Amino acid sequence: MNRIPQNKQEYFKNNMPPAGNSALFSIFRFNSQHEKRPSLALQRKKINMHRYTNIGSKFTAMIVLAFMGLITYVAGSTYMKMRNPEPHIDRVVPAIGFTQKKLSDYFNGLKDTPADTNVYIQQGEEEGGTALILGGTHANEPAAMLAAVVLLENCRISQGRMIIVPFANAMGHTHTYPQDGHPQDFNIQLPGGTSRTFRYGARITNPVHEWPNPDVYIHPVSGQAMAGIERSNLNRTHPGRADGSITERLAYGFIQLIKKEKVDIAIDMHEASPEYPVVNALVAHERAMELGAIVAMELENQGVKIRLEPSPKNLRGLSHREWGDNTDVLAFLLETANPSAGRFRGRTDEALILTGVDKAYAKAFTLDRLFIPYQDGAEPIEERVGRQITAVRELVGNLDLVKDGRGIEVEGIPSYDDLVNKGVGAFLKQ
Repeated sequence: MNRIPQNKQEYFKNNMPPAGNSALFSIFRFNSQHEKRPSLALQRKKINMHRYTNIGSKFTAMIVLAFMGLITYVAGSTYMKMRNPEPHIDRVVPAIGFTQKKLSDYFNGLKDTPADTNVYIQQGEEEGGTALILGGTHANEPAAMLAAVVLLENCRISQGRMIIVPFANAMGHTHTYPQDGHPQDFNIQLPGGTSRTFRYGARITNPVHEWPNPDVYIHPVSGQAMAGIERSNLNRTHPGRADGSITERLAYGFIQLIKKEKVDIAIDMHEASPEYPVVNALVAHERAMELGAIVAMELENQGVKIRLEPSPKNLRGLSHREWGDNTDVLAFLLETANPSAGRFRGRTDEALILTGVDKAYAKAFTLDRLFIPYQDGAEPIEERVGRQITAVRELVGNLDLVKDGRGIEVEGIPSYDDLVNKGVGAFLKQ
């Protein structure tokens, strides 16, 4: 060990820092050079502690990795279950008279892709008009999808044709939003004690099929700029492109169906958050406003209050706007209130999907923050499906008032009161 010099003044003189440095530096240098070193035993103790710490860290890391692997396996299994559901999930039982086709029959660019979806057609004995009914454009709007399924399983067409697509964007039914906490499916109870299971998906196409989205999505027809994620939203990509993204190709398939089948009236069924201004509403292209006004008044007379909204000309990519602009069809969009997809909601589970009961929405209603009457504190699935189906029945049934010789006669559609009182399950097949 270095000995401390007796004459500290001589030491500082010999170890003086360069000009401009603080003399304090020399004091620190003096103290550090002559600091007492730890004993050999203490050094060995520290080495052993470090060794045990490393062993503990490796063991802990292995435990954490195994735990994360288990979580990944469980999450991945449930995710794959949505992509490859069991046969009884989303099962439909079409009424007698419906034939099944594929959307790829109208646009070959969808063949053997996850965007291809079933199209069901029933032709009446008497010639008339053709109606297209879409459900499942957004897979987190269950009443719209269920309304299409109820129509598919109950309609009997005597005049004209009915085309029903219950799962318009099948890719949206294969996933949920990562942080929204939605259940992956829900059950509708049937009178016999059994149930039917349907997936609760997301508003957009599964990122597995539509990724990555751009920062800004430019609508290909209008050039309108939107948020990049809207490229995955079927109801922002109409009329689509034959060589576009998979969602744009899906939209293009529907416009080809409308043209090739010479559809007279097209109804795209949706749901919206209770705090959204356009809710419990019928949105109509300007050429369809006359029929829309007739139906809105008829629904009011039946006690089903509904707002008639014009299709905004400056919002592009929407079904009612692009179908109406690019074909001769009378284009409509229906919206009912869906608390399970709203931003004010609390716990999101099957009960919320089916009943619409939510304390947060009840409070929001007292604060005048909602666009629906929520005084009963509920928005049950049977009321929402009843509203959708009743509007469809009136739109289709009154088509001949605005299009001579294009009437459509449909039997077997349950009434609004029957759906509300008996439930949706009463009109689904076993």
